[in-house]
Amino acid sequence: MTVEETYLEMKAKLEKIVPDFELRYKAELAYEINQLKEEKNAVILGHNYMEPALFHSIPDFVGDSLALSRKAAQTDKDVIVFCGVRFMAETAKILNPQRIVLLPAKKAGCSLAASITAEDVRKLKEQFPGVPVVTYVNTYADVKSESDVCCTSSNAAAVVESLGTDTVMFLPDEYLAKNVARDTGKHIIFPTHTPHSQSSTELDYQLIGWHGKCEVHEKFTVEDISAVRQQFPDVVILSHPECSPEVVDASDFSGSTSAMIKFVEQTSAPRYLLLTECAMGENVAASNPDKEMLGLCSVRCPHMNEITLEDTLDSLRYNQYVIEVPEDIRVKAAQAVERMIAIG
Repeated sequence: MTVEETYLEMKAKLEKIVPDFELRYKAELAYEINQLKEEKNAVILGHNYMEPALFHSIPDFVGDSLALSRKAAQTDKDVIVFCGVRFMAETAKILNPQRIVLLPAKKAGCSLAASITAEDVRKLKEQFPGVPVVTYVNTYADVKSESDVCCTSSNAAAVVESLGTDTVMFLPDEYLAKNVARDTGKHIIFPTHTPHSQSSTELDYQLIGWHGKCEVHEKFTVEDISAVRQQFPDVVILSHPECSPEVVDASDFSGSTSAMIKFVEQTSAPRYLLLTECAMGENVAASNPDKEMLGLCSVRCPHMNEITLEDTLDSLRYNQYVIEVPEDIRVKAAQAVERMIAIG
């Protein structure tokens, strides 16, 4: 495919979303990336939150964390370039220790992943001995290594129920934990706010949570939803489970990024609003040109936005930035991730 063909393919999807002068420039970058990808026997994984010009041009596979974890586990390529944030690239390395895994941005962190450490998990396990630990995939490798099983927003409730135990530790997303508690009928506590003098035997709990939050999803409010419905009464509002339970309750549908995409594809409504990272709304709009998407884009993820076409090109050119996970941590973390993938 030539540069012009790359541009025309991108324009067909993005002409109503990305200005033409920007498309022409980014088509040149996408062309170079796709050439290098073939030369280096690389696969590019693109998360649903990537900016539209990247999302619709260079990834071999796109999706949410669970879908991309599966693709990472199945690849036979020498190099994996993960267009997402660091914990996602770490997960790819956990599943592919012999392959080179590249993250296009030097940092690309995550407020939610940074909200808990492996030491935090160890202290919770001391306070609640014998309670199985479920950690959201939005965590770093050392936290995963202290876990029994990982989960994503799409299978969180299923993972909790698969354990078949009366009590479960669910870390670190506070809102996702509260939504899972409601879905599974479990009473939840947050021991970070529990006085140290109070022992675990004195507490009434079935689900043990943690006060971590996504800096994007925590900003959506019920007031936002009310204001949108006043102007567009027929809008269908979809929210991510990392939003507060109040926002989820006020929405018409709540699900993972992949579930939201399928909902839009399979249903008919006058218009839609997605309460999640703004780039995803633009990507869904580009893939569904016959459907009207509203935008509530006051908040973008600064970490996801660190991944650019320019940096992805440099990542392939110079093999940067290489993701490494210490083997002792990787082995333990792999067990938790593989259990998550098996549950599906």
